[in-house]
Amino acid sequence: MWYFDSDYLEGAHPKILERLLETNLEQTPGYGEDRYCASAKDKIRAACDCPDADIYFTTGGTQTNALVIDSLLHSYEGVVSAQTGHVNAHESGAVEFTGHKVLTLPQYQGKISSADLSAYLEKFWKDENREHMVFPGMVYISHPTEYGALYTKAELTAIHDVCAAYHIPLYLDGARLGCGLMSRGTDVTLSDLSRLCDVFYIGGTKVGALFGEAVVFTHANTPAHFTALIKQHGALLAKGRMLGIQFDTLFTDGLYYEISAHAIEMAGRLKDLFVKKGYELFMDSPTNQQFIILENDLIERLKKEVSFSYWEPFDDHRSVVRFATSWATSEKQLKALEQLI
Repeated sequence: MWYFDSDYLEGAHPKILERLLETNLEQTPGYGEDRYCASAKDKIRAACDCPDADIYFTTGGTQTNALVIDSLLHSYEGVVSAQTGHVNAHESGAVEFTGHKVLTLPQYQGKISSADLSAYLEKFWKDENREHMVFPGMVYISHPTEYGALYTKAELTAIHDVCAAYHIPLYLDGARLGCGLMSRGTDVTLSDLSRLCDVFYIGGTKVGALFGEAVVFTHANTPAHFTALIKQHGALLAKGRMLGIQFDTLFTDGLYYEISAHAIEMAGRLKDLFVKKGYELFMDSPTNQQFIILENDLIERLKKEVSFSYWEPFDDHRSVVRFATSWATSEKQLKALEQLI
């Protein structure tokens, strides 16, 4: 069986495993108070061009989203997201479980527009019954989106400006951020995110780590006692150095960017395989997630030898499926797929 379901099917990049093995018998303070976490934070601050960034390591994406959103909202507030946003569509109600509603906007390849956001916020604040409604307290976006699309710097700037006008924070989910940063044609950098977002996270789980994410607060806006909040949300690792070592390795000698670029290269070649054989793309994704329209009969035949994600129906006879590449996708896998399609 050949697997293209997602980008976290393998374990971790060998360099990370080597560092974990080399340091295995060291004794260090727990809960991220070790020298490896400190080193990783310094390297991330440098990469973000944000020397005053406040950085915390957490265990996984869902915990991170629920934690950040819950910690930034008052009890009467909700988070604004695209209808297809991960927190709304694919996290089993984790945000709602914290007591906050996800307030949805229309999506365009998974993105929201500044115009829709501005109209939504303006309508809310003009509503005389707003005290009986859920207040929009922050905005959630992801980069890449659930459909592998990317925001441009201009789009991010416009959304940032709307958030600033209404005094609400902008939070960016960066589970696959490495692939977004290394995609061809993107004009968004970590420095841009540090300037335009109030908080974002750098994904490790889907970009070469065994597990873990790095939360970056950029504007001296970290909620009080954030470590305690991390623990309350089940996202604080006692052996915190396991996270520090992984991110220290990822941000040494450009490894994070190198392995993300490999995933992008493999995704481009995978897309070319389908296009050359006459298959239709659902959208032209520039990232490591590729969405293909396939006949339902072919999907059933392929499932016997290839594992991929069903996404949504397209018409009565065809469906949209997702193929994802990773830091570990190989030539051998692509050649096998080419023979099968």
